[in-house]
Amino acid sequence: MEDEKDAYYVVRKGDIVGVYRSLNDCHSLLCGPDVAVFKGYRLSNVAEKYLASHGLTNAIYSVGVSNVRSEMFGQLTPCPFQQPLGSKAPAEKKDSGSASLSEASHRKIPETESFIEALPVSAYCCSCILEFDGAAKGNPGPAGAGVVLRAVDGSMVYRLREGLGVATNNVAEYRALILGLRYALESGFKHVRVHGDSKLVCMQVNGLWKTKTQNMADLCKVAKELKEKFLSFEICHVERAYNSEADTQANLGVHLQNGEVQQEVDRR
Repeated sequence: MEDEKDAYYVVRKGDIVGVYRSLNDCHSLLCGPDVAVFKGYRLSNVAEKYLASHGLTNAIYSVGVSNVRSEMFGQLTPCPFQQPLGSKAPAEKKDSGSASLSEASHRKIPETESFIEALPVSAYCCSCILEFDGAAKGNPGPAGAGVVLRAVDGSMVYRLREGLGVATNNVAEYRALILGLRYALESGFKHVRVHGDSKLVCMQVNGLWKTKTQNMADLCKVAKELKEKFLSFEICHVERAYNSEADTQANLGVHLQNGEVQQEVDRR
């Protein structure tokens, strides 16, 4: 029987493969149809040395699909996982907020080649993960928008915050999303996966909930116009605990002047 202390999880999200010690470390990635999770034991020293040259936040290692070697992970087993709230779950589990992989999850894969061949090919260097959050002290009250933008190859992390003057939480959430989408476009990204803990914003931008006020409708319209400028766009709701970095930026934004934007760039 395998020792769980030696276990690791290989997560395929689009064209990036990340290696994690626990599913909690990659919870925010587990949404959308293009995710596959595998479990392995005792990652070899050779694989560790190779993967160590690639970095992705929260991952032990990460690597682009094109650089994955068939012998790297050895034998992997498909691993069921729980998706964050707001991700697409099967109809029969509508109110559960979680979903597992298909029946293929229970079949053992003899070689990693099967895993690699299943990976889609796209320009992952032009893709990013956008985390957004808004804060308002008083609702309405002094407000700020916060964004964390990650290049999925792990090469760059952008942190943004904007002062919003006096606004509500919902307005701050929308302003954060709009700030992040504009910055992603200006930075040259063509594919974006968005995570936020505002279910209202995520559902309205997805067209699943109606906007009830003109202000929300106007903001939603701007967000939708921006999303159409990407070659691919995905937005899903995540629990607040998995959106802490964007929350930090939003709370810093509360103390900025209305319209003032600050940014930090972390090159890996």
